[in-house]
Amino acid sequence: MTTQSAPTPASANAAAVSSASGPAAATPAAPVPAAEVMATRIIDALGRDIVDGALAEGSRLTIEDLQQRFGVSRTVVRDCVRVLEAMALIVPKRRVGLVVQGPDRWNVYDPRIIRWRLTGPGRSDQFRSLTQLRRAVEPVAASLAARNATAAQRTRIAELAVDLRRLGEAGALVDFLAADIEFHHLILEACGNDMFCALREVITEVLSGRTHQGLMPRTPRPHALDTHEQVAHAIRDGDAATAEAGMASLLAEVSSAVG
Repeated sequence: MTTQSAPTPASANAAAVSSASGPAAATPAAPVPAAEVMATRIIDALGRDIVDGALAEGSRLTIEDLQQRFGVSRTVVRDCVRVLEAMALIVPKRRVGLVVQGPDRWNVYDPRIIRWRLTGPGRSDQFRSLTQLRRAVEPVAASLAARNATAAQRTRIAELAVDLRRLGEAGALVDFLAADIEFHHLILEACGNDMFCALREVITEVLSGRTHQGLMPRTPRPHALDTHEQVAHAIRDGDAATAEAGMASLLAEVSSAVG
């Protein structure tokens, strides 16, 4: 299993400009070039085919085959191939072409691979694997955050717990998701372990996946809201043992929900 980051096609960023006499105004986002849109679609299509098993391990592809399938230039295909190679989904072999790799070779922490797996036939297994990862990491991260967080981080984590209860009880799932992602991100950032912190996007994908696929209850369970507060208060107060126990309890409930 590789953990190398994959490059992405260049994206256009929206620029913000300030008026000398009024509030800042954002300029419209520049249109995304057609070639970039097509490259993203090709990467998504091939990535899903590999992850879902439509292109099985050992399958062989060529640049020419892909040009014909998608009706694009050799340059566009090569750019897409480089991205898929960096994810370790495919590997080039001389006089053979592009060979599809097995899951044990994939960069399984790449957010796109996680997203594809969470929307594919292996969704349940992926949720289970990610939850097991979270149960191994996040309680320890919460304990470390109770020891290492800055004053500002402790305050913000406590504020987010209040927001989560308010949004959860109101059934505002979109805003609840955003606050929940920030809550878990901030704990990973505050723990002081850069290896744990690097898992932020993994957490984003699993939290987003549960919400977008309708696996979250319309109103979060009281236990979940209570344990978020327990973890937040323990981190704020520097109580490492309680922070760890609270996060372990929270993720045990998640594990039970995903099966």
